[in-house]
Amino acid sequence: MPTEIAVFTEPVAAACEVLEQASIPRSECIAVLGDGKLGLLISQVLHAAGFSVNQFGHHADKLWIAKRAGVTTELVRSKLPVAEYGYVVDATGSRKGLEQAVQMVRPRGTVFMKSTIHGQAAMDTAPIIVNEITLVGSRCGRFEPALRLLETGAVRVADMISDQLPLSAASRAFTRAGKAGIMKILLSAN
Repeated sequence: MPTEIAVFTEPVAAACEVLEQASIPRSECIAVLGDGKLGLLISQVLHAAGFSVNQFGHHADKLWIAKRAGVTTELVRSKLPVAEYGYVVDATGSRKGLEQAVQMVRPRGTVFMKSTIHGQAAMDTAPIIVNEITLVGSRCGRFEPALRLLETGAVRVADMISDQLPLSAASRAFTRAGKAGIMKILLSAN
């Protein structure tokens, strides 16, 4: 496998962890909230596993990556669906992401929490309790399933590479990586 693809092993493994943490019925349509790298990988992993996936995000160019892989996407302009999904993945990286995911899930549904944020996210827990929502913290996963998905091309990552630079340009790469819209910058020894 080319190095450019192999560098995605760990985040794809984290995306695969959702499938290890719950027995999701094949009939379910799963919502993925967030269109960053992890959100895009999660939607592709779930799609490759045979699920119907709706991905919600704020960036048409990023959602295009998921759409090209066969995922249904929706550009969020205002309100998100309410109580529409049995399973929702929060991959927003935002303080409001969990609250939005809880709003989107049906009573007795499950929200996978993939976002890690700095500081605290204040939210009203009453909807979680009243609607008996299951919250699942989800972090890392096993590499084996991720490697299989990457080897077969079931998860497409090439479109997520924003730039490839030589190691001698590391300082420039870090500056570029901090800019809005940049997905992944690769450094090589050549």
